[in-house]
Amino acid sequence: MSQLFSSIALGNVALSNRIVISPMCQYSAEHGQASDWHLIHLGQLALSGAGLLFIEATAVVPEGRISPGDLGLWSDQTETALARVIRSIRQYSSMPIAMQLAHAGRKASTQTPWEGGRSIPPQRGGWQTVAPSPLPYNENDALPLELDKEGLQRIRNDFVTAAQRAHRLGIDVIELHAAHGYLLHQFLSPLSNTRKDQYGGTLENRMRFPLEVFEAMRGAVPHDTPVGIRISATDWVAGGWDIEQSIVFARELQRRGCAFIDVSSGGLSPLQQIPAEPGYQVPFAAEIRRETGMATIAVGLITAPEQAETIVSSGQADMVALGRGMLYDPRWPWHAAAKLGAQVEAPKQYWRAQPLTLKTLFKSG
Repeated sequence: MSQLFSSIALGNVALSNRIVISPMCQYSAEHGQASDWHLIHLGQLALSGAGLLFIEATAVVPEGRISPGDLGLWSDQTETALARVIRSIRQYSSMPIAMQLAHAGRKASTQTPWEGGRSIPPQRGGWQTVAPSPLPYNENDALPLELDKEGLQRIRNDFVTAAQRAHRLGIDVIELHAAHGYLLHQFLSPLSNTRKDQYGGTLENRMRFPLEVFEAMRGAVPHDTPVGIRISATDWVAGGWDIEQSIVFARELQRRGCAFIDVSSGGLSPLQQIPAEPGYQVPFAAEIRRETGMATIAVGLITAPEQAETIVSSGQADMVALGRGMLYDPRWPWHAAAKLGAQVEAPKQYWRAQPLTLKTLFKSG
């Protein structure tokens, strides 16, 4: 029997299989509000047969957006817009929905990728960015403002409020974004955090604020709501954040009730040297799982069903997440089930689509 298509539970949330749809930024929100694009985009993915659907990285405050087109959850207006999308999905799909809550820190206020992705300074329509230390991502970017005690408290509260809004929306799983060079990752890495107070210097100090945010979020939603985290296991830069520090961080998260860890890498520095190849990040998930026993999600150039099956069946990770692969093939779980001799949930409107040679491919969702 395929292990990829076996069930798994995140707390009290049951997933029908181990395929996760990664949060993929669409840069198509209007003032943080979900648009018809999100209804179409997330709606089709909710019919894919995956075990869990992540909404894209969702900013907890306007200044935490990567770009002006980022999705947000900081006001009644952003909550109402997203509620419409979720309500429509729930009519036709029972797939659990997860939300990744984020703050971009010094990597905020940029153009969308198709516009070049460059930093937008405040005088050209952007906004003042914030960070643990006044160090820009690129040397030509405007300097971020170093967060003071009041700023840290405000951002911590912003994450809590967004988590409460997510719970009110009926989100099944919440993930804290501490990867890809965004704000919480900036606190973790000594390359971006040169503070001299209790939030900088030693590993214990650099972990302090991300752990405070996680703990506050975990306490703000019911105990049976799984709260996990996404990390970059390494900066891919000498002297930066690495897998050994990630394992220490994971153990601290585990003690605070972290339900899972979504293991990515990179994004903090333009100096990174990433040896990108199929499954190149999987060993990080495997090592964290082996050292901590935490439920892990493996990501990164996972494209073939057999590859995903091996990752799960060999115990390298509990789940696999696909991002670009799902954009390219929104029916990837169907095709994976067909190759691996498994069944996948599909809406009854599509049951006639299964080939005659695969009469048992679909099961009701």
